[in-house]
Amino acid sequence: MDFLKSGFKTVLGATEPGQPPSAAETVEKLVDRAASSTLLEDRRDACRALKALSRKYRIEVGAQGMPALIQVLQNDCQDCEIISYALDTLCNIVASEEFEEEADNPTVSVNVGEQFTEMFIKSPDNVSCVMGYLEEYDFRVRRAAIQLLTTLIQNKTRDLQELVLVSPMGVSKLMDLLSDSREVIRNDALLLLIQMTKGNSNIQKIVAFENAFDKIFDVIRDEGCADGGIVVEDCLILLLNLLKNNSSNQQFFKEGSYIQRLAPMFELSNKESGEMGWAPQKMSNVHCMLQVIRSLVTPSNQQQVVSSCQKAMRQSKLLEALCEILMGSGVPADILTETINAVAEVARGDPDNQEQLSKVMAPSTPPRPVIVVLLMSMINEKQLLALRCSVLYSFQCYLFRNPACQQAVVSTLLPSSATDVSSLSTGQLLCNGLFSTDSMANWFSAVALMHTLVDNTAQKEELLRVLLATSAGAHKPVTLLEQCTNLLQQESYKLQSKVGLLMLLSMWVAHCPTAVKTLLQTQGTMAYLTAQISGNEHDENEYLVQGLCAFLMGLCIQFNDNSLTGQKRDDICQLIIKRIGQEHFCNKLNEVSRHEAYSRACKQPQIRAKSAMELLLDYEYCKLFKGLEALVVKMVTGFDVNGIELTELTLSSEASALVAQYKGIIRGLDNQITTLQETVKQLEAKKSAQEQKLNEVQNLNHQLTDQNTLLKAQLSARKNNDSLSTNSSTPHNDNNSPPNNVTLEALNAAQFQTNLYYTENLRLQQELDNLRKRLQDATDMANMANENYQKLQKDQEDLLELLTDQENKIQRYAEQMRSAGLPVEDDVDLEDSNSDENINSNHSSSNANSLTDTSPQHVTKNI
Repeated sequence: MDFLKSGFKTVLGATEPGQPPSAAETVEKLVDRAASSTLLEDRRDACRALKALSRKYRIEVGAQGMPALIQVLQNDCQDCEIISYALDTLCNIVASEEFEEEADNPTVSVNVGEQFTEMFIKSPDNVSCVMGYLEEYDFRVRRAAIQLLTTLIQNKTRDLQELVLVSPMGVSKLMDLLSDSREVIRNDALLLLIQMTKGNSNIQKIVAFENAFDKIFDVIRDEGCADGGIVVEDCLILLLNLLKNNSSNQQFFKEGSYIQRLAPMFELSNKESGEMGWAPQKMSNVHCMLQVIRSLVTPSNQQQVVSSCQKAMRQSKLLEALCEILMGSGVPADILTETINAVAEVARGDPDNQEQLSKVMAPSTPPRPVIVVLLMSMINEKQLLALRCSVLYSFQCYLFRNPACQQAVVSTLLPSSATDVSSLSTGQLLCNGLFSTDSMANWFSAVALMHTLVDNTAQKEELLRVLLATSAGAHKPVTLLEQCTNLLQQESYKLQSKVGLLMLLSMWVAHCPTAVKTLLQTQGTMAYLTAQISGNEHDENEYLVQGLCAFLMGLCIQFNDNSLTGQKRDDICQLIIKRIGQEHFCNKLNEVSRHEAYSRACKQPQIRAKSAMELLLDYEYCKLFKGLEALVVKMVTGFDVNGIELTELTLSSEASALVAQYKGIIRGLDNQITTLQETVKQLEAKKSAQEQKLNEVQNLNHQLTDQNTLLKAQLSARKNNDSLSTNSSTPHNDNNSPPNNVTLEALNAAQFQTNLYYTENLRLQQELDNLRKRLQDATDMANMANENYQKLQKDQEDLLELLTDQENKIQRYAEQMRSAGLPVEDDVDLEDSNSDENINSNHSSSNANSLTDTSPQHVTKNI
C-alpha cells in the first residue's frame, strides 16, 4: 500500500500540495488511464491499481470503472496479464460477501454485489465475453473467468442460466473445464457447474449429454471414491443436481449403465476403526452417494423410471451392498438412517427386491431376519427418533403393494402349531410395541400394523381372528380389536397412542363390513366415540382426535351391512343427529384436513419429524381420509330427524314457489356475474397498459440515473482541473482572461445539464410513483371484483344444487303420495289439460291453492 500511495502522489498528483488525492479522485484518474492510455503498460498498471483498490473502495471502482474494465476485456484480449487484472477486479466488485477492508465503510450495503451484478449482466455481450475467456489456457485468465461466472450466478442464478443457454457453445465450454489437467481449475469448474445446474432442467440435460456422467465418475475414481476428499463430495452434489427431479437424465443414467458404476463405490472396507469411527469427509461422501441412489427411486419419480432403476440395482448387486452396510458394525447413526431409507425405496413396490430384503439375515446370535432386527430398533425407546422413523418407512416400503408380505406378517399373529414360540416374529414385536408404556412405540406399532391392511380386505378379516393372552381367571381370550378399543377408552392413554389406534381402526373397518360389525359389537365403542365427538376441547391436537373419531364413526355408517339390530346406518345417524348434531359432526370431521399434521403427511410417504410431537398422521391414512371424507359427509347429512334418507324425502307443495324464487335469484346472480366479468376484463386491460408504461418509465429512469452519475463524475474532474488552473495563475492578474471565461462557461454548462437531468429525474420519479399508485388501485379493484365474482358464483352453485334437490324431492313426494293413495293435485291438472299453456296455468293455480289451502293438518285429515 505504501508503494501505491507514493505512486498516486507522484503520478496522479494531489488536489492540494502535501495532501494525497481522495479515493474517488484516484479511482477516476485510474479509470481514465485504463480507458484512454495508448500504451498497454499504462493500461495494465491502471488495472492493477484498480484491482488493489476494489476490495476497500468497491463502490467507487464499480460505479466509475466497470465500463473501462469491460472495454479492456473486449480490446486487450492479447495480453493475459491485463485481462486477469480486469477479471479479478470485476470479481471483487460483484462479490456477495463483505471484505474485511470495507468493514468500516458505512456506504456499503448488503446487496451491493448483487446490484453491480445486475448492471454487468444488463448487456448479454458482457457474459459472452467472459465465457470466451474460458477457452484461454492461461491459468490466471481461466481461473479468474471461472470465479467471476461463479460469483455472478450466485447473485443472479436465473438470469445467468438463461444467458449461458443463449451463449454459443456456452455449456460445452463449461464441460471442457472438467478435462483440465490442473486440479485447481477442475475443482473451480465443479463449483461453477453445481451453481449452473441448480433448478434448470435444460442445462441439466445439456450437461448430461455432454458426457458429464463419465467425467464425474472418472474424477470420483481418481480421488478415491468414498475415501476421497471434498472433491468427491462436489462431484456427487453435481451428480445429484443432474438426476433429482429430471426424468430424462434419470433414464439416460440408467440406460448408460451408470448404476453399475455406483455399486463398487459402496464396497466399503470392513476394517473401519470402531474407536476412531468414520472420517467426517467419508461420512459426507457416503451420505451424498445414498442421496444419489434415492434420487433415482424416490416415489415422486415416474413409476416406469423407478421400476427400471430398481431392477438395475438388484442386478448390479447394489441392493446387496446396501444391505451389507445396513448389517455392518461401526456405521454412524446418520449414515445408518439414510441407508435404511435408501434400501426402503429400492425395495418399495418391487416384489423381487422385497423378497430379497426378507431373506437378509442379521449377524446376530441366533441369526434373525433383518426385518425383525429393524422392528426391534423401532419399538426401542432408547433409539434415535430419526432412526425409528426410517425403520417404519422401510417396513412400509417392504409391505407396499405386496399382499404376500402383508399376509406373512399377519400370519405370525395367528395361532399355528408350527410357530416357534421362543423366536421373535414381526407380529409379536408389533403387539409388544402396541401395548407397551412408550407412547412412541404405540404409535409406530399401530402405523406399522395398519400398513399390513392397506388395500387388503382379506387380511382385515384375518386380523379379526387374532386372539391375545389374558390374565389368569379371565373367562375367554380377548381379540386384538377388542384390546385396541379397550386401550382407546383408557384415560391414561396418551394422545399419540390414541391417534395411532384410531388410524389403525379406521384402516381396519374401511371397505370391510365384517370388521365394522365386530367393532360395533364391542362394548362401549360407540359411546366412547359419541362422547369424544360431542366434546368441546380447545387444544389443536384434541380437535384432531375428535375428527379422527368422527371419521371412524362415519366409516361405521358407510360400510355398515345393516345386519345388527339397533346398529344399522339409520340408527347411528339418529344417534349423530340427536346427540351430536350433523353440523357439529361435519365440523369435527373437517378438523382433520385443517390440521398441520395432515398437510405435512400428505406431501410424501416418508415420515419426517424434527420432534416426537410431530408424529401424528400417516401418508396412507391421509389418502384413505381424502378418498372417503366426502362419502361420509354425504351419508351422515343424508338423513333427517325421522330416520328417512333425505335423498328419498319430498318437500311440501310450498317448494314450487320456493323454486321459482330461487330461479329469480339465480337470474339476478347471472347478470351480476356477467357485469363483474366485463369489469374484470377492463381492469386487467388497464392494468396491463399501466404496467407497460411503468416499465418504460423505469427504464428511462435507469438511463437518466446512469447519465447523472456520469455527469457528476465529469463535473468533479472539471472542478479539479479548474482548481489546478486557478492555483497556477498569477495572483496580481485581476483581469478575466478568455481561457478562464471559456473554462467557467464549460463548468456552468455541465452544471446546467446536470440540473436539467436531475429535474427530469425528479419529475419522472414522481410520475413513476403516481403510476404505481394507480396500478395498485386498479389491482385492488380487480381483486375485489374477483372476490365478488367468486362469491356470487359459489352462491349460484349452491342455489342450483338446492334447486335440483328440491325438484327431485317434489317428484318423489308426489310418487310417495300416489303410492299411499293420497290425492295429488298435479294429477288432476294433468288429466284436465291438453296443451302446454293449460298445463302451465293449472300448475300455477295448483301452487297458489297449495299455499293457501294445503297444510299439514289438512293432509292429516285426508289421511
